[in-house]
Amino acid sequence: MSPAPVLTVQGARLQPDISGAALELSSGALLCADLHLEKGSAYAARGQLLPPYDTRTTLARLADAIKRLKPASVIALGDSFHDLGADGRMHADDAAALTALVASVGRWIWIEGNHDPDPPARFGGMRMAGLQLGPLTLRHEPRSGPAPGEVAGHLHPCARINGTGRSVRRRCFATDGTRLVLPAFGAYAGGLNVRDPAFRALFARTPDAVMIGTGRVYPVPGARLKLD
Repeated sequence: MSPAPVLTVQGARLQPDISGAALELSSGALLCADLHLEKGSAYAARGQLLPPYDTRTTLARLADAIKRLKPASVIALGDSFHDLGADGRMHADDAAALTALVASVGRWIWIEGNHDPDPPARFGGMRMAGLQLGPLTLRHEPRSGPAPGEVAGHLHPCARINGTGRSVRRRCFATDGTRLVLPAFGAYAGGLNVRDPAFRALFARTPDAVMIGTGRVYPVPGARLKLD
């Protein structure tokens, strides 16, 4: 298996992982975004029934990434909970698993998102509006215009390429070397094509993508990416 690519963002080196998280190599911080825990139960409350296992699936994938990568800390970049009622809807077993996961690393930080401006305190960890990590500025929602060193989530980037006889669309990391937008980590989180106008406010050109495939991630230059 080919080694995972290492991205350089404003001098910081980050290893994108098959899970959808990225390990900042200097600090050992594992960055993830948009877990959207309890999205399924939020939809069910509005009458749109989905299998109620998204939280369990998301936490299992995050636990696997932590076990494999052994980070010194975990920093969740907002929208970790789908809404402010997610805590009350979470199954007791999932709540216990999340509490244990937070306690398993040296430091856990919840960055506030637009879906969860006040992340619940009972699972442990610290709550912050944003964070400076060396040359990186960590926040949930990316700022319009140039923002060197910014690492954010919120936009749920996906990329599409034309393969042999078919088109392939996958979640992706989006970067131009000065900033990085992480893919949505949550099992039920959707995705926005990186060639959508929403990304034009962030990047002067179509960003390069690291697409999440089956078993590995694939770096793809922006010039190869297609519209939906």
